[in-house]
Amino acid sequence: MSQTIRPFLMFQARDAEAAMTFYVSLFPDGEVLDVERYGPGGPGPEGTVIRARFRIGGQEVFCSDSFVKHAFDFTPASSLFVDCGSEDEIARLAAALADGGAELMPPGDYGFSRRFAWVNDRFGVSWQLNLA
Repeated sequence: MSQTIRPFLMFQARDAEAAMTFYVSLFPDGEVLDVERYGPGGPGPEGTVIRARFRIGGQEVFCSDSFVKHAFDFTPASSLFVDCGSEDEIARLAAALADGGAELMPPGDYGFSRRFAWVNDRFGVSWQLNLA
């Protein structure tokens, strides 16, 4: 049996579905693959995401809504790294992802890349955007 490694994003503010919908709208191959929700018998609030699976940039990503409030959340120390084909693509993604979030490193030439940006989106997920 071979192993598969995929990112898993846990949302604490019941944002899993909104985040997933937003992310798939940004990438040409973006697609929600499946969503499993809590029913009336819990343990999470009815309709929230137990586990969902979506694809962006050829990568499958899992996400969920945590019904338990944890003392931790997302941190820029872990991020989704996107190799972009053009400066226009970096500009578009950086603007969309930083809207309601934060620019950690605005699009620019940082020496290690002619064009690079690092942003936190409005859900707290960190993204590094690099000109491939």
